[in-house]
Amino acid sequence: MCGGGEQRRLSGRSLALLRGSALPAELERPQGEALHSVLYSAGQFFFEYLVVVSLKKTLEGHYEPKISYQFPKRENLLKGQKEEEERLLKAIPLFCFPDGNNWAPVAEFPSETFSFVLTNVDGSRKIGYCRRLLPAGRGTRLPEVFCIISCLGCFGLFSKILDEVEKRRQISMAVIYPFMQGLRESPFPAPGKTVTIKSFIPESGTELIELTRPVDAHLEHVEFQALLQRLSPQLILHIFASAVLERRLIFLAEELSVLSQCIHAVAALLYPFTWAHTYIPVVPECLLDTVCCPTPFMVGIQMRHLERVLDQPMEEALLVDLCKGKILQAVGDEEEILPIKLQNEVLMSLSRHHTSEQVNALVSEAFVQFFVRTVGHYAAHIKWGRSGRGAFQERAFCKALASKTSRRFVKKFVKTNMFSLFIEEAEKSRIPQEGKWLCVSFPP
Repeated sequence: MCGGGEQRRLSGRSLALLRGSALPAELERPQGEALHSVLYSAGQFFFEYLVVVSLKKTLEGHYEPKISYQFPKRENLLKGQKEEEERLLKAIPLFCFPDGNNWAPVAEFPSETFSFVLTNVDGSRKIGYCRRLLPAGRGTRLPEVFCIISCLGCFGLFSKILDEVEKRRQISMAVIYPFMQGLRESPFPAPGKTVTIKSFIPESGTELIELTRPVDAHLEHVEFQALLQRLSPQLILHIFASAVLERRLIFLAEELSVLSQCIHAVAALLYPFTWAHTYIPVVPECLLDTVCCPTPFMVGIQMRHLERVLDQPMEEALLVDLCKGKILQAVGDEEEILPIKLQNEVLMSLSRHHTSEQVNALVSEAFVQFFVRTVGHYAAHIKWGRSGRGAFQERAFCKALASKTSRRFVKKFVKTNMFSLFIEEAEKSRIPQEGKWLCVSFPP
């Protein structure tokens, strides 16, 4: 996902702005972490669980997803830990087979990779990285899902791990265990670093598998190319405008991989701010009533449920068809939310032809610059008391902008939850600690 000198150079420029260079318009991530973020600390376990979710036939004749394998089996858990694990393991099958229970054995099934996010009662989030595949065999059979649960966000890295899992599954389930055990015993690498896993495969011998973490930690869960392939730059800007004002966003596609990739990309456009509301990249069929929720949400729904979605009462919702690259429903003011001059600058960046290696850095750079130009002066408007706590001067902050269109946008943006959370963290400490801001939030 990261590579090439040009990308590293551009990303470094963004990071300089975010880390607090001497520039007056810095947009530094405050000390501490915004609510609902996923930390990227080196040295953690790669994952908490690997589970296999299989389809089991019920007495009524349909299929239900059930966990058929779990590694590791955790013992001697405290009561609270056990309850949390039970909630997690109960939810996982729904998200591995979100498309309902109308399944039948098949002879062919293209494997697909997707991810989902589960939020705990304390606001912490876990990511499920999934590979849905047809196990080796003859005749018709049912697909199964290998799901890795981790608190670490790095889609590219876990996709490679799932490649190795799938390769071993075609040989035997027994070959998967030693590979995952070796992975669990290895520390999660620092950005730009590599960890090597030794793994034995019958008839192939010992393999050395290198897992390299991208240099830019805040981009490692994102593939902006997925968004650019399906939507025009103008539509991406309309989606960004709706997300910035924390409206309701619904994305439609049939493929689970398309939904999860595109929604993660949209959430990442908000960096260094965090989407802190309902966030479900792939909504299970049984949770489709989510779209009736009166609070902001960002969700992905399979196209087969379009009619059901359209029947639901929705206010201030943006409905995006990722298959045809168009907006099916909008509020109507999306073109007027962002300052026109800054819109044009972002559009120019998105319209340029980029190599696949450059896309992530250049797209992120464009949206970071948007925030630098509109709210990058926030630190100058925090008044510090003797106690060391700061108080944000909202009125003076808004008035400091010379552009009327920028001022109009910022007056709305400062009322959002994502801006409030950012400022709350900024008010806690006058000197942010660089090492603590490196995270991408998932809504995440």
